[in-house]
Amino acid sequence: MGKLKRILPPLAVVAFLVAAWWIVVVESRTVIFPTPLQVVTATLDLVRQGTLWDHIGASLFRVGAGFFLALVVGIPLGLLMGWVRGAFTTLNPIVQILRPISPIAWIPLAILWFGVGDMSPIFLIFLASVFPTIVQTAAGVQTIDRKYIWAADNFGVSRYKLFVQVVIPAVLPQIIVGMRVSLGVAWLVVVAAEMIALRSGLGYLIIDSRNAGNRYDLVVAGMVIIGITGLLLDGLMRHLERLKPVRWRYAR
Repeated sequence: MGKLKRILPPLAVVAFLVAAWWIVVVESRTVIFPTPLQVVTATLDLVRQGTLWDHIGASLFRVGAGFFLALVVGIPLGLLMGWVRGAFTTLNPIVQILRPISPIAWIPLAILWFGVGDMSPIFLIFLASVFPTIVQTAAGVQTIDRKYIWAADNFGVSRYKLFVQVVIPAVLPQIIVGMRVSLGVAWLVVVAAEMIALRSGLGYLIIDSRNAGNRYDLVVAGMVIIGITGLLLDGLMRHLERLKPVRWRYAR
């Protein structure tokens, strides 16, 4: 019953938005923008053709690869910047200069460096993900409750054990938050990243549907699929908050 109460309000909002969308399209008598039924029909066509899962799989692969590389680079770098003052002083200006640059602005360089293929979108998704990871991890280290550090010092804990057994467990909840933000941003730029991909991916589906005959039913279908997949990915990331090493941070 409790789960039903949590699910009903968002479902009611979605139903209202779909109904409003349908009414506006019908009343405006537009021949370009699709109704919800046309979007569902277009999606089912993709399923029957077998291309929908190929596009979703290609996008998930590119986002997964770029996101994984961002974690491999961003988490250690963020820990270093948060723990070593000199590293923060040296690297933070560079991070803050590069962080506001849109991944879209890197498209010409991505094509120049990696060509037209999977590596270019993976590189763009990496750029979109790595900076939120670095910033959140560094901030997590810098905001650790000093009582943990003082307690470890009182017991004569070495710097290595202090970092491994105190700092990392203390900052882990903040790393999870950074991962959620980074994954959301990575999935957000999938359309722009796949503008330079080969012939696959949800971003490619949207761009190709627009260019090949103004198939806005497929355009909107791709947008909806991206949104639903993003919701599912965020739900998976939220499950990390329930892991025993980080659950203490979210206790109520």
